[in-house]
Amino acid sequence: MRLTTSSKWSGRKWRPRLATVVVAILILVMALPLVGLFFFRLYENQLIRQTEAELIAQGAAIAAIYAQEVRDAGISGDKLGVPMPEANGTANRGADSPYRPIEPQLDLASDYVLATRPAGTPATADPAFAAIGARLTGILDATQKTTLAGFRLLDPTGVVIAGRDEIGQSLAEVEEVREALAGHYASALRLRIPNQPPPPLYSVSRGTRVRVFVALPVAVDGKVAGVVYVSRTPNNIIKHLYGERGKVTAAAIAILGGTLLIGLVFLRTVSRPIYALIDRTQRIAAGERGAIRPLDHHGTREMAELSAAFLDMAEKLQARSDSIQTFATHVSHELKSPLTAIQGAAELLRDSGSAMDDDERRRFSNNIVTDAGRLNLLVRRLLDLARAENLAPSGESTSVGAALALLPVDTRLAVRVEAGGDLALRISAENGAIVFGNLIDNSARHGATQVSITAASAGGKATLLVSDDGAGISPSNQARIFEPFFTTRRSTGGTGMGLGIVLALLKAHDGTIRLVDTERGTRFEITLPVA
Repeated sequence: MRLTTSSKWSGRKWRPRLATVVVAILILVMALPLVGLFFFRLYENQLIRQTEAELIAQGAAIAAIYAQEVRDAGISGDKLGVPMPEANGTANRGADSPYRPIEPQLDLASDYVLATRPAGTPATADPAFAAIGARLTGILDATQKTTLAGFRLLDPTGVVIAGRDEIGQSLAEVEEVREALAGHYASALRLRIPNQPPPPLYSVSRGTRVRVFVALPVAVDGKVAGVVYVSRTPNNIIKHLYGERGKVTAAAIAILGGTLLIGLVFLRTVSRPIYALIDRTQRIAAGERGAIRPLDHHGTREMAELSAAFLDMAEKLQARSDSIQTFATHVSHELKSPLTAIQGAAELLRDSGSAMDDDERRRFSNNIVTDAGRLNLLVRRLLDLARAENLAPSGESTSVGAALALLPVDTRLAVRVEAGGDLALRISAENGAIVFGNLIDNSARHGATQVSITAASAGGKATLLVSDDGAGISPSNQARIFEPFFTTRRSTGGTGMGLGIVLALLKAHDGTIRLVDTERGTRFEITLPVA
């Protein structure tokens, strides 16, 4: 039972179509910028760090001014706060180093976003500190107009002494302020809007809804003289992208255009030639001889080589099919003639009975024997041709003299080796004897009385000239002498397969044979590798 196309493919492993793979790759290429948006959080975290660093710098400047005001006011002793920790801000530096750098510490990926800053509670500040705050209010307001940061100046107890509408409010219970009053730098991320849930950890716009708070302790005489409390909303990535919207749009267009260009190039150079080759394959399989021709467009060198190799294979298979068909036609014709003669003679012998005399009966019997012998010879020659065409070289070597020694003694022809009789040829002695035997037999059938052989080598190849003094081959028949079953001596028992066997044997041993011009008789030129 023959399988249909669908049933043949149904049991095979599923594989995606080339177009599906290409589309998936193009979608992935287009999605990469979108996936990159999730990594913008890293950039947004950098903006948070940058804001904290700026607030530290601004707060340090205000702290230096405030500390000088405290010293000028003569405030000391019990009016100051707790002692400053000795190791505060001296990481990787000696205790005597004059530098106390403070590095940004906030991280969107790990720090918890606190709720909005709690409101202060009413309190009373020391008049001396309140007077300092009043003098610095103008400086803080002027600085805020430029930096957009919110400044609060706190005394050693956490009461606001400068900071617009929160003067007289205590912020001592605010977490970061409490840390600063103890002499430690503190920073925090807090929500800008009350009653808003904290942003997800991997939110792209996480930094747009938070505010950075920095609390720096002010040291005077080794004690906490107050706190500079600074806050500001950081720049966010959405704002930056909007500011660069022209470039972002151009980049998006470039990505889309590049993706389409990749698709078009892939379609033209890979996909279209493959589908064209598939169509050509189907047409060749349907028997369309005109389909065995190069593709109109190959796209790539590899595709051109694949197409050329496929079409070359198709041509060889077509030639092989034609050869088999022709060969089958010849074989059927060659076998049909003697079989018809045998059948006719046998029927006459059966139907005539006693009416046929002994001479006629003997003549018809001889015809049957002759035609049966011809059939036997044809079968043997067909077997010899099949062996020759499927022969694998054995790697053996022989010489002209050794191959001729295997031939039976034939008194009709004299074979003379004029030169190169000991030259080693890459062919077995048995196969060499078959080649020379068929050529000598062919010469004998064309009236030759002598065959001469000359051998010479050059460049790893041996050239043999096999000549006879027979009647030669007519120009009209020279192009057909290697065709199977072609013979001009059919009446004398010729099968027309001798030269075909010779040609097949020589091809199997990387050799060639051709007819060359000569003034008399026939001359063949044979080439074989030298052992």
